[in-house]
Order: sequence, then C-alpha cells, then structure tokens
Amino acid sequence: MMLMEQTQVPVGVLPLELFKDHLRLGTGFGVDSVQDGMLETYLRAAIAAIEARISKALIARDYSYTVSAWRDLAAQSLPVSPVSAITAFVIVDRAGGEVMIDPSKYMLEPDMHRPRLVSLGFMLPQVPVGGAARIEFTAGFGPTWSDVPGDLAQAVFLLAAHYYEHRFEGAASERDMPFGVAPLLDRYRNIRIFGGRG
Repeated sequence: MMLMEQTQVPVGVLPLELFKDHLRLGTGFGVDSVQDGMLETYLRAAIAAIEARISKALIARDYSYTVSAWRDLAAQSLPVSPVSAITAFVIVDRAGGEVMIDPSKYMLEPDMHRPRLVSLGFMLPQVPVGGAARIEFTAGFGPTWSDVPGDLAQAVFLLAAHYYEHRFEGAASERDMPFGVAPLLDRYRNIRIFGGRG
C-alpha cells in the first residue's frame, strides 16, 4: 500500500494573518512579512501532524492510493477522509500497462472515518500478479480554511504556536502533543476494530 499526496495546500489558503493574531503579532509584525515563511512552515507542520493523528485531510487536495491486493473483494477502504470524489480507478499490470475502470462499475461510499470505493457488481476488478490498483481521489473538509471545523482549526493554531514558541530548543518536547491539542482531536480519531474491517 502506498498513499501519495498529489497536490499540496496552496499558500493563499493558509491562515497566516489569523495565526499572527493568535500569536498576538499583528501590530507591526505583518508590515514587512519577514517571518511569513517561518510561520507558513509551522502551520504546515501543525496541519501535517494533526492530519496524521486523525487520518483526515483538513484542506481539500488530491491523493493517489496504490494497493497490490484487495483486502475485501467487494470494497476498498481509503486511508484519508472525508473523501468528496474518486477521480480515477486504474488497474496496472506488471509491465506498467494501465486499464481505466469505468466509473459506472464502482461508487464512493462516503464516511467520516472510513470512506470506501465499492463495487457496483459482484466484486472489484482482479489485480494482476505483480500489478497494482491505483485509486485517485479528492479528500478534505473543503478548499478554504473556513471549511475546517473550528475545533480542528484551533488545534492547528495551538500546535503551530507551540512549534513557534519552542523554535530555539534543541530537544524534542516531552509530550507528544501540547496540552489542549489532543482533546480537540479525540472525536475525529478513527478507532480501528476487527483488524480495520469494523
């Protein structure tokens, strides 16, 4: 299995000014934008850490997910949510030849924690020996920062501020997540049961 992010969050979507306000850096700080690059880095790092923790994409972007075999012959769970669209479903043989699967043969089963590509027939197309199946999809709460749920947006600011405030420290923090961040993420975490099939 391999998940690849095909597009990244555009700079214009990142809430730099809101983050400056959160840090109380609005007065005089944003005039020359000297530290905008550093603040962007901390925002991206916080977004990435939170997305990894909850398996959710905060800002909508495109992904490619490749598997070498089906775990369930009738459906395939996708590793990131919420998924708004499956943009391509391709079977690749061992020589690299590709067959595009007709969208009329499958559908997206939306779910906040475990969206799935589901066969509209008896089973998904067979994956050839030495080959793979590639599913391309768009995932995220929406294309703008205002689409991100408020508690997750607050978690991003808290974590990015933690990175900013501890930027000169050589040692890693003792805590995995700073105080106040983890409780904001709890309801979005995917609880895996029955080996991921539940």
